[in-house]
Amino acid sequence: MSGRIRRCGVDHTYTLSHTCPLCGRPTMIAHPARFSVQDRFGAYRRMAKEGASP
Repeated sequence: MSGRIRRCGVDHTYTLSHTCPLCGRPTMIAHPARFSVQDRFGAYRRMAKEGASP
């Protein structure tokens, strides 16, 4: 069991387990990724989103 709350993507159930108690499918972390003003890889992520190469 993990310390972070998790969410099932299918039936939107919140749980602490890695599998959903209702449907048995894997759950994902419900929290967004951390934000940093000093994003070292932001330029590469934006290029990948646009489809351009570095």
